[in-house]
Amino acid sequence: MRLVLRHRLVPAASARSALEAARSLVALHSTDAATVFLSVRARTVDVSPADVEHELYEERTLVRMLGMRRTLFVVPRDLVPVVEAACTRAIAARERRRLEQMVAASGISKQPAVWVRRAMSTALRAVEARGEAFTSDLTRSVPTLGRKLRVGVGTRWELTQSAGTRVLPQLAMEGRIVRARPRGSWVNGQYRWTPLFDWLGVAPDRLDPLPARAELVRRWLSTFGPATEIDLRWWAGWTARAAREALGAVPHAVVDLGGAKGLVLADDVEPAERPSPAAALLPTLDPTTMGWKERGWYLGPHERVLFDANGNAGPTVWWDGRIVGGWSQRADGEIVSRLLEDVGADGVAAVEAEAERLAAWVGDARFTPGFLPPFQRALAR
Repeated sequence: MRLVLRHRLVPAASARSALEAARSLVALHSTDAATVFLSVRARTVDVSPADVEHELYEERTLVRMLGMRRTLFVVPRDLVPVVEAACTRAIAARERRRLEQMVAASGISKQPAVWVRRAMSTALRAVEARGEAFTSDLTRSVPTLGRKLRVGVGTRWELTQSAGTRVLPQLAMEGRIVRARPRGSWVNGQYRWTPLFDWLGVAPDRLDPLPARAELVRRWLSTFGPATEIDLRWWAGWTARAAREALGAVPHAVVDLGGAKGLVLADDVEPAERPSPAAALLPTLDPTTMGWKERGWYLGPHERVLFDANGNAGPTVWWDGRIVGGWSQRADGEIVSRLLEDVGADGVAAVEAEAERLAAWVGDARFTPGFLPPFQRALAR
């Protein structure tokens, strides 16, 4: 089965490092800080949280950036220019316009574009002067970044934020700064900001969008194919036109997916050998769980139970290439799971053994996913 082999969900296909695991999945979801580490753990042997931190913050072979679907990812360093040109650049332009609209709606300036440009310059100088800094450090010490923005004006979700909470991510989207080591342990999502050039030692290449999108499609199909155009558009966050242009630049073949039109790379049409069944406990928003829009073939009837109303996946239990249940961590560190279908005695034993391995790997760390549907939340209690 292509899924379990290419996504390294069986022991025989285990990766040797966080970088190798990330390459196998194109990128790792990083909306929840713990997801990066738990996704790596599920696909590697003898790779500890400290090893993952070393790759992220010492070797810097992996870089945290906003990418597909305006979502935070950890990306192999060589893929940073591709994701930036294929996805982030367009997102940054939209988000900058939104920020200017917030500035105008908040009454901060009658020339919002000018204000935003100056605020970004001020923020960049402040980060460069410090070398690294948390958002809270800068909003307290730099008056411009402490200004209050009204977000969602006129809606029931209206709230007030410091300008820095928008300006600093905007600088990151535009390739000026990057999220570095977090506060505290690997489960913390409060990252220090540092200049991108200082972090990488070089400015990433600036690519043209179309070849960058084509390269991203090639990598995605290599990992997630066969898949549909709908899957691609959803995963990348592209319009139909952008997806079709990129597909047109990548040699691919069409295969039958039970009546639907599936896409694979032109030289990747041979079926894979079926490996022995294996269990995996994947975290919230894991790249495999979130790899396709049309999920029925690996999710079955469990979406309403294991996903939230916005289609975000909680922690899932996998057996033999399918989602069969959910899991959670309790306050004492115990990993608890519940199966939603019969997987047989061997499946139950494999899931229980995997839960024990996960608990040992996590150790004293405790994490509360940002996306935890009611089913998994109940398990945690």
